[in-house]
Amino acid sequence: MYVIAGLGNPGREYEKTRHNMGFQVIDRLSEKTGIPVKRLKHQALMGDGRAAGQRVLLVKPQTYMNNSGQSIGEILRYYHVEEDHLIVIYDDMDLETGTIRIRKKGGPGTHNGMKSVVSHVGGTGFPRIRIGIGGARSAEWKDFVLDNVSAGDARSLGDACDRAADAILDILGSGIDRAMNKWNERKKSAE
Repeated sequence: MYVIAGLGNPGREYEKTRHNMGFQVIDRLSEKTGIPVKRLKHQALMGDGRAAGQRVLLVKPQTYMNNSGQSIGEILRYYHVEEDHLIVIYDDMDLETGTIRIRKKGGPGTHNGMKSVVSHVGGTGFPRIRIGIGGARSAEWKDFVLDNVSAGDARSLGDACDRAADAILDILGSGIDRAMNKWNERKKSAE
């Protein structure tokens, strides 16, 4: 079984913000797989079913971003899922808007939601997909990630969420190495 968890904040006021890219990818996966994500259990909205030949749990923690790990850790323990069968999706200010990046494992960086996940999972050996939301680091970063997205950025971010959902299906069906080779975008060298 794979646990596929998108990070975000519950509530209508956060639906269309940059900080909810993880939730939006789970919504896209729900549409693509026909797995409804409506059952409230383990402090999360969850749905279970099959995708790309694997049993999956689609998860949207309802603990708010900075406490996402509480729900995800509880789910992994309850279902006896090893951390390498957890895939986490979240927003990243360090990536250009609309970029997706897959990693096999690694630290949480400066992302508070990921810090919580790492703390509650007890390790960093799980795949993750970062959705680039752009934005230079500044004193107003909280306002930036919680603001509604402009129409131009919404198109780019929506496309990134679709590609991330397809990348997850590739991870499940073909493995993470092939998915990384296919979906990780390389910067073009200056000519």
